[in-house]
Amino acid sequence: MTDVVAALEAAGLEVRADAGTRGMYASDASLYRIPPLAVVRPRHVDEVAAALAVARETGVPVTSRGAGTSVAGNAVGRGIVLDFSRHLNRVLAVDPEARTAVVEPGTVHAVLQKAVTPHGVRFGPDPSTHPRCTIGGMIGNNACGSRSLAYGRTSDNVAGLELLTAAGETLATGYDARVPFARGAAAAVDAARAAVGRHLATARTEFDRFGRQVSGYAVQHLLPERFDLTQALVGSEGTLAVITRATVKLVVDAPVRVVVVLGFRDIVAAGEAAPAVVAHGPTSCEGLDSRLIDVLLARRGPAAVPPLPRGGAWLFVELAGDDAGEVEARARRLAADGISDATLVVTDPATQAQLWRIREDGAGLAGRAPSDRPAWPGWEDAAVPPQRLGAYLARFDELVAAYKLTSAPFGHFGDGCMHVRLDFPLDEPGGTKILRDFLTDAAKLVGEFGGSLSGEHGDGRARSELLPHMYSADAIALFAAVKHAFDPGNLLNPGVLVDPDPVDADVRPAGRFPLKALAMAYPHDGGDLAQAVHRCTGVGKCRADNSAAGGVMCPSYLATREEKDSTRGRARVLQEVVRGELAWSDPAVHDALDLCLSCKGCASDCPTGIDMATYKSEVLHQTYRGRLRPRSHYTLGMLPRWARLAGWTPRLANLGMRLPGLGRLLRWLAGVDRRRTVPAFARRPFRRTFRPEPGGTPVILFADSFSDAFSPDAAAATVRVLRAAGYEPRLPSSAVCCGLTWITTGQLDSARTILSRTVAALAPDAHAGVPIVGIEPSCTAVLRSDIHELLPGDEDAAAVAGAVRTLAELLTATPGWTPPDLSGVEVVAQPHCHHHAVLGWKTDADLLAATGAKVRRLAGCCGLAGNFGVEIGHYDVSVAVAGQHLLPALDAAPDAVVLADGFSCRTQVADLRDRPAVHLAQLLDPSTPAR
Repeated sequence: MTDVVAALEAAGLEVRADAGTRGMYASDASLYRIPPLAVVRPRHVDEVAAALAVARETGVPVTSRGAGTSVAGNAVGRGIVLDFSRHLNRVLAVDPEARTAVVEPGTVHAVLQKAVTPHGVRFGPDPSTHPRCTIGGMIGNNACGSRSLAYGRTSDNVAGLELLTAAGETLATGYDARVPFARGAAAAVDAARAAVGRHLATARTEFDRFGRQVSGYAVQHLLPERFDLTQALVGSEGTLAVITRATVKLVVDAPVRVVVVLGFRDIVAAGEAAPAVVAHGPTSCEGLDSRLIDVLLARRGPAAVPPLPRGGAWLFVELAGDDAGEVEARARRLAADGISDATLVVTDPATQAQLWRIREDGAGLAGRAPSDRPAWPGWEDAAVPPQRLGAYLARFDELVAAYKLTSAPFGHFGDGCMHVRLDFPLDEPGGTKILRDFLTDAAKLVGEFGGSLSGEHGDGRARSELLPHMYSADAIALFAAVKHAFDPGNLLNPGVLVDPDPVDADVRPAGRFPLKALAMAYPHDGGDLAQAVHRCTGVGKCRADNSAAGGVMCPSYLATREEKDSTRGRARVLQEVVRGELAWSDPAVHDALDLCLSCKGCASDCPTGIDMATYKSEVLHQTYRGRLRPRSHYTLGMLPRWARLAGWTPRLANLGMRLPGLGRLLRWLAGVDRRRTVPAFARRPFRRTFRPEPGGTPVILFADSFSDAFSPDAAAATVRVLRAAGYEPRLPSSAVCCGLTWITTGQLDSARTILSRTVAALAPDAHAGVPIVGIEPSCTAVLRSDIHELLPGDEDAAAVAGAVRTLAELLTATPGWTPPDLSGVEVVAQPHCHHHAVLGWKTDADLLAATGAKVRRLAGCCGLAGNFGVEIGHYDVSVAVAGQHLLPALDAAPDAVVLADGFSCRTQVADLRDRPAVHLAQLLDPSTPAR
């Protein structure tokens, strides 16, 4: 390893070979874990050639990687991993007249679409990972997506390739006047011609039998009558050459779309109906099982799923065209055609988008099986001729039941392609044998139906060994001959397609990884941190900008574009911890978690339910338990304690922070960045000014430490609004705290003690049915969610969590309460991340809509995130995160009211734009001047 890394560095390459990076790149979105020797991030094509030269000299294999979203294990390898997504990610040219674009292999699909959409065109294939997958990866797998009925596979949309062979030769392919050409690497090209020449009958009869036959090499394109090397190399999974540039075709997108949802009794009936639906000429025909919808409802609640026709399975059918009347008429004809007696025609774009988000999140949602056990890929991509899909689904369900597994199928039913994840018992003895036996039987079943082991993801490590169940021995020999023609030394992605690794080798989650004395309960994962961190399936939604759907995840990745700063990268490092490969205190672990804002965006936005904020707290707890901590843990991590003390002499405390020399010293001692403005302590804490009044319906006001010590005006406005709504707020009998700052700094023993005292104070009222209203969203979220992690099985804690309400939740449920008329008021709303992720902001949005205010809701995080943004070393990232959404919105609306319930959000607005922001209570309170 040392020699390889030294040679790569001597070549001037950007090399990462630390334990953390190797752990992150050991997996993609598949079952497999294969740590590389090194990761190279080439900055230009010459560096790709240099890396290949080192590989040849040292005999170390090379694996190309885009976004790492491969579900079959195509993007992991034991040698050098080339990460094209970091630097070789540009759209180099767009030709609207020719309808082509030239891209580097690491170009993200969504980036290409953004570049070409202004020209009235788009790249046709759109896999569910389109916000983060790369064009190079799509070419490697021959990806298709949900609209392949209209736009075909990636192979149908590539006009030319530039590649490097393992020997370092340049190869260019494309078309001259529609005639295929191949220039360069003459010996390899001639050897490929000769290989096919020895197997002509097989190449002509076993391939291209139906649209989704993706498994193996596309050798039909190497037949002498066509010899189209461009199409032949698409789908070769990085085993024949390394792509350095691609010319892709663009299409004109129809402006009008209508979705028809058809309900069926079960998934088999949906599969049987798909061919009749396709006869109506849709652009998309996607199947979903009710078991998948049930997972979504359980995780995100009823608001996550728009109304659907009755049924146990559905087809989402999209029709498109240029004329709205004509498209709607087609949709009505489809709905009335008798294919289903439960139909819904959806013309509203927002509802359509919500439906497609369900489908796009399918792979992540299916990561939890109907059994509530982890569900794994491996057999997630089979396809059969569409007319046989229903029968195949019925037999597949029988096979799943025979192995005592469960599943929630979905997929591209119009093309005969089914996606599924299965709850293989990989944590049990013999689990990998069950995996192997099932995959073998499933491959035989697909072969019986004349299908393909892969319909778009490629074979990778998950299915390459099973290809003999689909192809003859002569076809397998042909694959080997083609591989030898281009890569005789087997340097490029070995173990895939030819001379494959066993399907049950290097299985990442195989075995048990018990960790003792955990501080958090992990109630949704059976108390098992290993199961919790293995929720990450690697689909990489955290590497995308999720703001279009109002998402937050993952602000640090969007700021740095580093894999280690993504939710997935962190999860992969923590998987190394639970395996015992890395210690809690390993620098690689803390480097990966350092820029995690603990925003909890992943807890709601990640389709698999990862909660990185909780895992980070656990790591900090395990690392520093009984040891000296970073000084910010003693200051910012115990802020409520110091705030109570400062509350007795707030003027003196504020003066100390304002004096130039003393203020700088105090910031340094507290671990606060010198560029931060420290919020002033209130002259009189809220609790000392509050006076109860008789009458009204009782409600407990949870006056958190931030509202009490820094923002009493927000607390006072909350009291006025509650009283105006007929409530009489009371404070708990003693000063209470949720322990949030102790939680985020991993001081979990102290946090549990603090939270226990708070529960004891609140429980009597909670049991009596008195609502507990929070002011600060992050503290309210602790009482609703983290309380179960720290006090599992505690009936009082459960009662408190059930009694907690946000202000909007209480007001909108109050009979007779009506919001004030705010017509003409422009509002820029920054929901607190914990509000978005844990509490849900929809109730607030509905309340604001009822006021008549013009509201722009911002996605993303404000960047301060409690103590994160004020700590030394985090300022630049904090500002960069604020620059994603918050700061541009503030600059675009200088006269708007800024609504931010979170104290940290209001602090960030004041610090970076010297601008006031108000709490919801202040916006609703007629006596608040800011309104």
